[in-house]
Amino acid sequence: MIAHAPLGLALANPPPHRYKLRYVKFNLIDKIEQLSDQRIVAVKQVSLAEEYLADHFPSFPVLPGVLMLEAITQAAGWLLHHRRSFACSMAVLKEAKNVKYGQFVAPGNSLRLDVEWIKDTETGATFKAAGTVNGDPAVTAKIELAYFNLGDKQPALASLDARLIEHNRFRWTVLNQGMQQTNVAV
Repeated sequence: MIAHAPLGLALANPPPHRYKLRYVKFNLIDKIEQLSDQRIVAVKQVSLAEEYLADHFPSFPVLPGVLMLEAITQAAGWLLHHRRSFACSMAVLKEAKNVKYGQFVAPGNSLRLDVEWIKDTETGATFKAAGTVNGDPAVTAKIELAYFNLGDKQPALASLDARLIEHNRFRWTVLNQGMQQTNVAV
């Protein structure tokens, strides 16, 4: 590092040997409690063993707001997979509106997510979502998900789509253990 480099430049360009890049996949939904074509109720258990809590915050560990939004996105993604019979491999956040945070979600608590389908869109669907902890509001949002296959734009990835859909179907069976399914709009 250059001794005369401004602090911002030094932090923006860290020496390559000091930092390792890690890919972390967060599967935040631990359980699906209820499911219909219009609504999903899912649960995220927060454990002190989760690595990100060491940094957020060391003396007051809480589930970061961005992970609350990710949990909503994942619950909506499962509802979209269910509604479309796992037709596509990818369900990703396209837009989040009116995101509001309330109660902190600390280790030992559960974030209960209630996600309602609003309408299909050209690229996916929109949802209204609320997350609560001990019955108190923790997060609310209106989100739009994009739903697609990787092979749609890059044909060489079509075989990956098939593997991802199979993987999603397997995870779905694990999440649905003990779930209450309804056939009417809730």
